[in-house]
Amino acid sequence: MNIKDILSKEIHKAMIKAGIPAKHNVFLRKCKKIEFGHYQINGIISAAINLNTNPISLANKVLEYLNLKKLISKIKITKIGYINLFLKKSWLSQQINFLISSDRLGIKKIKSNNIIVDYSSPNIAKEMHVGHLRSTILGDSMVRILSFLGHNVIKSNHIGDWGTQFGILIAFLKYKKYKTNISISDLGIFYKQAQKKYIKDNNFAKKSKKYVVKLQQKDISCLKIWEKIVNITMSNNYNLYKKLNITLTEKDTMGESIYNELLPDIVQDLKNKGLAVNNNGAVVIPIKNMQNKKGLQMAVIIKKKDGAYLYATIDIACIKYRYEILKADRIIYYVDARQNQYLKQIFTIARKANYIPAHVQLEHHMFGMILDKNNKPFKTREGNNIKLHHLIEKSIIKAKNIIFQKNPDIKKDELEKLSEIIGIGAIKYADLSKNRLHNYIFSWKDMLSFNGNTALYIQYAYVRTKSLLNKANINFNHFLNLEVHFSNNYEINLAITFLEFENIILKIAKKGTPNILCNWLYKITVLFSIFYENCNILDLKNDLLKISRLKIVFLTSRILKTGLSLLGIKTITKM
Repeated sequence: MNIKDILSKEIHKAMIKAGIPAKHNVFLRKCKKIEFGHYQINGIISAAINLNTNPISLANKVLEYLNLKKLISKIKITKIGYINLFLKKSWLSQQINFLISSDRLGIKKIKSNNIIVDYSSPNIAKEMHVGHLRSTILGDSMVRILSFLGHNVIKSNHIGDWGTQFGILIAFLKYKKYKTNISISDLGIFYKQAQKKYIKDNNFAKKSKKYVVKLQQKDISCLKIWEKIVNITMSNNYNLYKKLNITLTEKDTMGESIYNELLPDIVQDLKNKGLAVNNNGAVVIPIKNMQNKKGLQMAVIIKKKDGAYLYATIDIACIKYRYEILKADRIIYYVDARQNQYLKQIFTIARKANYIPAHVQLEHHMFGMILDKNNKPFKTREGNNIKLHHLIEKSIIKAKNIIFQKNPDIKKDELEKLSEIIGIGAIKYADLSKNRLHNYIFSWKDMLSFNGNTALYIQYAYVRTKSLLNKANINFNHFLNLEVHFSNNYEINLAITFLEFENIILKIAKKGTPNILCNWLYKITVLFSIFYENCNILDLKNDLLKISRLKIVFLTSRILKTGLSLLGIKTITKM
């Protein structure tokens, strides 16, 4: 059910019949005050100016052709030419019953496309840190929403399991003759030590470069060490994904090593097509219409003098693979904003090489940084990146304290379960509720508040709905033919807002902006809280009104649970 779509289509038809050009957009918005109407048609005034006619006359002409009798009970034209629409209570009642009977809350499945979502992409030989948070949870939310709409979504955890850093690590582990069990924290320490040695020790640097080439040539000894490094890292990451309620699994991991055998042919093909040229022993691709900071034409290196391939070569091969093998119709990258220019270059090369046709969408859903209260990158006091598992544990401890203060008699196992759901939900929602294009300031106080646009506020509202429904103990399927009785605007406000769900989901699927869903869920929660505080429900003697209000509670409960689930956030049934 997409109320805005239904109204907009009929309004647009009427506007065209009234003589307004088809290119003139329909501007439909909810009225700020429900006594003025439920929806308002804007755009008549600007159309009247363009047509050199009176706005009131044009508004009346539009109404002559407006075919909304089944939906609209009353229409008012304001003094300056806005058209205000009042929805019929009987029609609204039908929609509420329809949503209750629908296992998808009235949201239709759309024509399926093959969509690849590239997200998370942690570094190998390092622990995941706070810098990986946004890519991971933004990408995963998009995966859930696109899958819910009916698309065939291919999750791609594009890990950097190939490249110079492995030559350095292999050289270091051989130098150390390290054979005992290695943890992810050990790898992090080794990597730092190896980097220092690589910079200071020229012989070590030469050996490292040789090992890069050996690895690319599938040397057995190098492959064995490489596999160990990758397995240790990703095993740790899978545990974190599970805790964060992220859908990525081992089968979704697509390392850069997959494309290794394609790279020689890619380089040769780009040279054959005149896109790549030799330059001092290396192979580069000049990028027309792109300049660096010095004003010089930019070029992308795809093969170094020593024969090693670069990330750019792999990323070009990856795009080709995703179209030819995975049959992608759309490829979405959740990578931070600093990589925007680089991805533009890669997309340009892939297009010019005809590795991907024009109809296939290549999208960079970039995002900003997480900052501290001083507007600096969110790091430890020592200036190091905050480990993701430390952040999660800290949030769970803080959630535990909040729950214990509210309910000191809670059982230990229940406290553990609730604190994990609330703590992790708080971190995820705090990030997802922000516009991904912007930086945001990390605040424990804000994200774990019972008030405002937080996961905890919405989760607590869900607890209220479940409590009411458990006490009522009603099977709503028995009352689907019973008309919903609206006695006040608190009920009507919620009912109308329910009908916006499909429009919200479709917007996010197009733009990759889950903050729209967060804002909408917050709006539902605020409206429900007002309804809850002002409307008697369980003690009503009027059975029709009681069942009607319980239907609104039931739909609120389902929408909050579904909405949070699409964000990858779990609900709770008690606090």
